[in-house]
Amino acid sequence: MFKGGMGGLMKQAQQMQENMKKAQEALGEMEVEGQAGAGMVKVVMTGHHAVRRIHIDASLMGDDKEMLEDLVTAAVNDAVRRVEATTQEKMSGFTAGMNLPPGLKLPF
Repeated sequence: MFKGGMGGLMKQAQQMQENMKKAQEALGEMEVEGQAGAGMVKVVMTGHHAVRRIHIDASLMGDDKEMLEDLVTAAVNDAVRRVEATTQEKMSGFTAGMNLPPGLKLPF
């Protein structure tokens, strides 16, 4: 009886691992957009934190270089926050029912 129970537990763990891998692949294909300056600077980032595109409104090109750098930085940081929030939301289904320590972020 113990062997059957252990085998079932191992099978569940394997299935969960496969599902997590699929979810991580899907997150890598997902894109989120971060913005700054009321949308004048936009950054598109994947779920794996790779920057795909940066859009800078043409009206900012003649402005102060330092201000533009600050807006790009803010847009990237906004995109990172959105990726992390979306990742936590999508991965929360895998942690339901598991007694994980508070604040533990998935994927590991």
